[in-house]
Amino acid sequence: MKRLTMARAGLLAGAIFASVTAAGLAAQPGGETAIVFAAQSGDTADAFRGEFQVPENRADPDSRMITISYVRFPATGESAGPPIIYLAGGPGGSGSGTAERQRFPLFMAMRQHGDVIAFDQRGTGQSQRPPRCVSSQSADDSARVSDAGIIASQRAALSECLAFWDSEGVDVLGYTTRESVADLSDLRVHLGAERMSLWGISYGSHLALAALNEIPDEIDRVIIASAEGLDQTVKLPARTDDYIARLQEAVNTQPAAAALYPDIAGLMRRVHAQLEAEPILMQVPQADGTSLPFLLQRHHLQQFSSGLIADPTNAGLLPALYAGVERGETQLPIALLQYFWTPGEAITMSAMPTGMDLASGISADRLVLVEQQAETSLLGAYLNFPMPQLNRAVPGLDLGPDFRRGPTGDTPVLLLTGTLDGRTYPQSQREAVAGLSDVTQVTVVNAGHNLFMTTPEVGEAMHAFMRGEPVASGEIVIELPDFLANPFER
Repeated sequence: MKRLTMARAGLLAGAIFASVTAAGLAAQPGGETAIVFAAQSGDTADAFRGEFQVPENRADPDSRMITISYVRFPATGESAGPPIIYLAGGPGGSGSGTAERQRFPLFMAMRQHGDVIAFDQRGTGQSQRPPRCVSSQSADDSARVSDAGIIASQRAALSECLAFWDSEGVDVLGYTTRESVADLSDLRVHLGAERMSLWGISYGSHLALAALNEIPDEIDRVIIASAEGLDQTVKLPARTDDYIARLQEAVNTQPAAAALYPDIAGLMRRVHAQLEAEPILMQVPQADGTSLPFLLQRHHLQQFSSGLIADPTNAGLLPALYAGVERGETQLPIALLQYFWTPGEAITMSAMPTGMDLASGISADRLVLVEQQAETSLLGAYLNFPMPQLNRAVPGLDLGPDFRRGPTGDTPVLLLTGTLDGRTYPQSQREAVAGLSDVTQVTVVNAGHNLFMTTPEVGEAMHAFMRGEPVASGEIVIELPDFLANPFER
């Protein structure tokens, strides 16, 4: 299934304009091309596409150069501030790709505060990307496999992919968050800006927090949502259990759903035990009219759940999935497999997300805690799979304990947190920014991981923060979804 240091010595491509406006941004950086940016909605905007060159691995004096790309949406406000750099999540998400989708109106609205830069981090989007690795490792989907067997296959695939990338001239040691921070600094210089503001979500917040640690004097202010701290690449399994308890509380507010699912955690544990004792052999219909066998096992539901719980709009599918399996019904797992599963698919890896997660890594103390909690928690160690399973599998890649500390400082930060975020949890988000002295936190009650477009009030809070005004409220409440609705029918 598809999975639901820093020496800034880079050479810059294009001319750097010396004349800087009052906002600290050159009128038009060298090498940019005027484009009409088209969103998936059909809306368009005049913009500029630019690129610059950086070393793939700044620690290697003989490193090859790679191209970093971005789309710049010019400011519309009369008193525009520093450029606002959008940092996509993942890792592996594309800033320009994000701007094409549902957040396009928010990108346009943010232009009142400065140029908005849809940044394609190294290895993503229109930036230079290492070739994707297709390993020889594949599973017999009709056979039983243990957790240890899954980890062994992932490690074997990674070993193959490291050799493949090396043969393609790719330096995997360059795909780290620290290198991306240096890219941000070079982007700022390329834009001719004295300072920049950062706007990120999920892994993008991880990158922003690392930048606050390493280049704080270059940053004006920061907006982050669904924050992932510098030692939070791997989430604590016990906090996933706490999330399931919050989901239960939300379900209990809807009588019909509460009657069907009075004990979601208990249901999940029963089904896991049931599948551990006797997996279910299913026949999955294919597009050509044939059917293929698939042995549904406990780890499959844990992996499905890890994707479903990100946002409450899909989290309602989780108890329905488990309740159906407990009754021997397989319609929902088959529907999920038809959406996510490619029969006989080999394990494939991309250098950017693989490198970023393994480089950020996990501290020794946290790893012990994760492994202890995973033994009894509902999703085990699958929420951030294949981490920590591949932890320290690439010599020299882990950034070490100094990277995972902090950040500290007094840069103004707006933190947006959803109470039903099943990927980055409220308590963890507070801990991620604990060392920062100027944090405004807005809690979006009933929102999940992808909260930017849940209500206009989120945008209003962002605009007030960017203007340097007090944010009107520390809490925004949105409606819960119907937990009995079928997302496959939306």
